[in-house]
Amino acid sequence: MQYRHLLLLPLTLVLFISCSRDPRSAEDMAFEQVAARFLERYLATHPEDATALGDHRFDARLNDYSAEGRDADRALYEAYLDTLRGIAVESLSPQHMIDYDILRHNLETGLFEQQELREWEWNPLAYNPGNAIYTLIAREFAPVSERMDAVAGRLRAIPALLDAARTNLKHPPSMHTETAILQNDGTIALLTETLQPFISQCPEAQQKEVSAARDTAVAALRSFGDWLKTDLLPRSSGDFRLGKDLYEKKFHLRLDTDMNPDVLLALAEVDLESTTEKMRSIATTLHPRLMPGVPVPEDPSVLIRSVLARLADDRPDDATIVDQARADLKEVEGFVASKGLVTMPTEPIEIIVMPEFQRGVAVAYCDSPGALEKNGKTFFAISPTPEDWTPARKESFYREYNDYMLKNLTVHEAIPGHFLQLAAANRCKAPTLVRSVMSSGVFAEGWATYCEQMMADEGYGGLELKMQMLKMHLRLLINAIIDQRIHAMGMTEREAMALMMEKGFQEEGEAAGKWRRACLTSTQLSTYFFGNIKINELRRRAEQKAGDVFSLKAFHDELLSYGTISPKYHPMIMKLPAEHGATASL
Repeated sequence: MQYRHLLLLPLTLVLFISCSRDPRSAEDMAFEQVAARFLERYLATHPEDATALGDHRFDARLNDYSAEGRDADRALYEAYLDTLRGIAVESLSPQHMIDYDILRHNLETGLFEQQELREWEWNPLAYNPGNAIYTLIAREFAPVSERMDAVAGRLRAIPALLDAARTNLKHPPSMHTETAILQNDGTIALLTETLQPFISQCPEAQQKEVSAARDTAVAALRSFGDWLKTDLLPRSSGDFRLGKDLYEKKFHLRLDTDMNPDVLLALAEVDLESTTEKMRSIATTLHPRLMPGVPVPEDPSVLIRSVLARLADDRPDDATIVDQARADLKEVEGFVASKGLVTMPTEPIEIIVMPEFQRGVAVAYCDSPGALEKNGKTFFAISPTPEDWTPARKESFYREYNDYMLKNLTVHEAIPGHFLQLAAANRCKAPTLVRSVMSSGVFAEGWATYCEQMMADEGYGGLELKMQMLKMHLRLLINAIIDQRIHAMGMTEREAMALMMEKGFQEEGEAAGKWRRACLTSTQLSTYFFGNIKINELRRRAEQKAGDVFSLKAFHDELLSYGTISPKYHPMIMKLPAEHGATASL
């Protein structure tokens, strides 16, 4: 952590002294070569990551999940950290300094994951090969026959991957194993059902070859599923909680901050109260409009809950949610364009049903093409309710994801949220590919949640959507609270459910799903609030600098132009002043 401060000091000086980009120095070119060599080696040894980024040279291979593969990764990270220490950081240009710092930080994070976090021995979800196959069929980056050759190669590698899982996994948490069992079934369905239409498009000889590889992989997955149930599950006695020390280390690395987790927790708890008061004020206005003639409750909690319940009466179902999201996307595109809030993307986006093998953690995600992909399409995936859910549970789900929440979700995942931001990032001109390959989740989630607030402030969806946006903001705050309290402070399921349902006004189904997600992951749920704080802070500082000539569109366009980098770099790049009465509160 101390080394980072040594880096940022010269970076700050150079950025403020120099108003123009200097020609590349010998040191700049030397760093570019180091970064290029590392990325080439990394992509070759992590073919699944390469495919996701759009580098298709290694599509027929899977990552090496064996002990030898881990040893190779560790040696790679240590070697390049040593190489970076030999570079005179102060001699680099500002943009090169940023890529240098991103690479260094990610190498340190990789070593932490290998040596201390050690998910490879307690997280069976890490061994699901479904996404490695799906990425080859989801995008039309090459003819089907070419992609099926790569699929066949990966299918043939699945038994070795599963053998590594059997060797590596010791005593995982039972929840992780239970979820892995469900996802394993989903991967089998992917191979037996989703993959078949692609195989059928191939020449007959290739069909036989791919089908044979598929049958071998399915047999291995079924055997692995039996092993998960009969061998691993009975010994899945591990604690899903990271514990305070490990959580804090991961928090600092994943959020790329020196902030103490306790500070973020305190900010979230204070903001929880102020956001609830905003909701009470809006509910006071909405209640007579939505329920004319019904007395307005005096109790703030009852008032808020009654208005949210009325809004939840307007909701989609399994048959309509995807089409409704498509209509919402057109509506939000028109609103953003008419208001001139940000430069609109020209890249395509498609709303799809989330593949079964990916379900079980999040309700929706934005899957943008990798930085190296050419002419790729973005997928906005939405997960309908599982078929085995009861009618009551389905109703609870759609009361949570009602018409207004779905609009808000479209803002977050598509425009002007993740889709628009990632499309802009893929157009970023940077000295190296480092910032494209090693993107900041803090910036991505901070931007998307900021967009929810900004759109509501601009009037999109009226007070009804603003009410739902504030409920979503409560969720953002509670995400950060339960993330830390579960993993570092022993919060129980009952306590978490009570907080989400009582203070967050969440439906039981949503709260149950979030409890599970919080247990299966760690620190990621804190990126939303932390990133939101940072993006709002950048806007305040930009407004302070520009004064009366501040342009929201110009600010958004510049902010997005540097790629998906940590918000800690933007004050220096954008030459923003220190915030008056600097505070981390919203």
